[in-house]
Amino acid sequence: MRTRSRDTDVRTSRTGRPRSAGTDSAILEATRGALVELGWSKLTMGDVAIRAGVAKTTLYRRWANKSELVVDAVAVLFDELELPDAGCLAADVEGVVLRFAALLERPETRTALMAVVAEATRDEALRARIRGSIVDRQKRLVLLGRERAQARGELPREPDDATAARTADLIFDVIAGTVVHRSLVSVEPVDEGWARTFTTLLLGGLAAAVVS
Repeated sequence: MRTRSRDTDVRTSRTGRPRSAGTDSAILEATRGALVELGWSKLTMGDVAIRAGVAKTTLYRRWANKSELVVDAVAVLFDELELPDAGCLAADVEGVVLRFAALLERPETRTALMAVVAEATRDEALRARIRGSIVDRQKRLVLLGRERAQARGELPREPDDATAARTADLIFDVIAGTVVHRSLVSVEPVDEGWARTFTTLLLGGLAAAVVS
C-alpha cells in the first residue's frame, strides 16, 4: 500500500484546507451587521457564526477572538478608500477627506471603529492589530498623494528616508485624526466647504514642515 511521505503529512497538518475568500467575506459582513444591531458588549462569536451560516470552529480557525474579528471586519471597509488623481495636491486632499468622512458615516464603520478603539485602550495586542490592519495599510494613500505632488513639483522631496517617513506619519496623523475627531467626537459635518478650509490650512503648514 502506498503511503504519504512525512513531508506531505507535515505540510497538510500545517496548512489544512485553504481558506475560502467567499467564507471570509460572509463572516466579515455578518460581523459588521451583528455589531450594528447588537453593539460591542452583546456581540459574540456565536452570533456571527449563525449570521454567516458557518460553524463557530470555522471562526476560531481564522480569528482568536471577537476583537481580532471586528478589526478585520472594519479594515476591509478602509481598504475601499482610494485616491483618484484629481490633478493637484489640494484636490487630492479634499477628495480623500470627503471619502474618509463618508466612510465614517456608515453605521458599521462608526460602531466598529469606536468599539475597537475603546477596547484597545486596555489591550496592547489589539492596538498592534489596529496599527497593522488599518493604520499602516491606509498610509498608502499618503505615500501615493505625496509622490504625485512631488512629481508635479507641488512639494519638495525630503532630504532623506527618515525625514520622509516622519513626514508621512505626520500627514496621516493630521488628516485621519482631524476627520475622526470631527466626525465621531464632535459629530460635526465634513462637507466640501470644511474640507476645502482644512486642506488650505494643512497645505500651508505642510510646505513649511517639509522645507524645515
